[in-house]
Amino acid sequence: MATQVKVPTLGESVTEATVGEWLKQVGDAVEADEPIASLETDKVAVEVPSPVAGVLSELAVDLGATVEVGAVIATVEEGATGKASTPTPAAAKADDAATESAKEMEKLPDDSNTGGDAPTMSPAVRRAVLEHGVDPTTIKGTGKDGRLTKEDVIAAAKAKGSAAAPAATPAPAPAPAAAKGERREERVKMTRMRQTIAKRLKGAQEEAALLTTFNDCDMTAVIEAREAYKELFAKKHGIKLGFMSFFAKAAALALKDVPAVNAQIQGDEIVYYDYVDLSVAVSAPNGLVVPVVRSIDQMSFAEIELAIADFGKRAKAGELTMEDMKGGTFTISNGGVFGSLMSTPIINPPQSAVLGLHRIEDRPVAVNGEVVIRPMMYLALSYDHRIIDGREAVTALKIMKEAIEDPMRMLIDL
Repeated sequence: MATQVKVPTLGESVTEATVGEWLKQVGDAVEADEPIASLETDKVAVEVPSPVAGVLSELAVDLGATVEVGAVIATVEEGATGKASTPTPAAAKADDAATESAKEMEKLPDDSNTGGDAPTMSPAVRRAVLEHGVDPTTIKGTGKDGRLTKEDVIAAAKAKGSAAAPAATPAPAPAPAAAKGERREERVKMTRMRQTIAKRLKGAQEEAALLTTFNDCDMTAVIEAREAYKELFAKKHGIKLGFMSFFAKAAALALKDVPAVNAQIQGDEIVYYDYVDLSVAVSAPNGLVVPVVRSIDQMSFAEIELAIADFGKRAKAGELTMEDMKGGTFTISNGGVFGSLMSTPIINPPQSAVLGLHRIEDRPVAVNGEVVIRPMMYLALSYDHRIIDGREAVTALKIMKEAIEDPMRMLIDL
């Protein structure tokens, strides 16, 4: 019996997506709830599972096609036998390799375990290793601290497949090397996420009255606090004490004192929030994403660090959900990790303000009539002048600066 595979509900206000990858091909055997396609929305990638076990008999849309919620994208012949049940010698060999790899995988730690010599892997990477039947210990990771990424596994699998290809199927001729001085162009279709990012940022420029105010911040006190308590903090909470939790707490303090910076325009009304849902910009394989840490004003330093670290791992593994991205009343973007000295960040609509962090560098400053060298950071607060006056923006940024330069203010709510 033929069963249709339809585009699932993608989340609130999301009505369409792009077919980013076919995980199965026509004739492949599939299990119930096994992913057969990956869809790209304007925020995250969503896997589409097969509703039944059987054989994929038809792909109803092309790779890269735009599909709406409820649209039929494939057909599965329920109960049929596919390629997986009658493997060729090469396929059997690959299955054996995958089985051996699976046995080895059971011995390997995931990202929650940092001990041992085996590579640490997120759930998405572990699944990719099992699917492609590769040995993760032979792959050089390109992620942070040398960790494996899904792309590393796929590249290794392709290289392995090319090396094991039968002689009867000649490899395509390599592209000729570019002659010296030759000019080339490459056209790559924008992903749906990149298109949406472009549309939203340009829309923010056209709709909002954007303005940026700057200040500089002496990071001495925060650096000294981290150095004094980093070992005890890590031992107790299992996470490093970073700068982001300090800035998150400082921002929450400022937004409570200056509510307009945490407000939004909706129609002809201004909505003020008595909570702070912080959007934190993190890097993902397909671009920058902004998952939301809920009620950050009620969280401890450790809870903030753990939440942000979890989002970072899941973003790199492509495991963020629509719910993770929903909402947000204020954004912090840290360009300093990439070396930025100063920038004018763009607000994340419908939010009204965004705080930009930058790199820390030693600079000469005047302190008590003397020139001293201090670790300084430029802070930038971009805001919508339609709702936030200059005095409010400057006051909010000044509160953040003072809280960072004297962290005790965050403890006594000053």
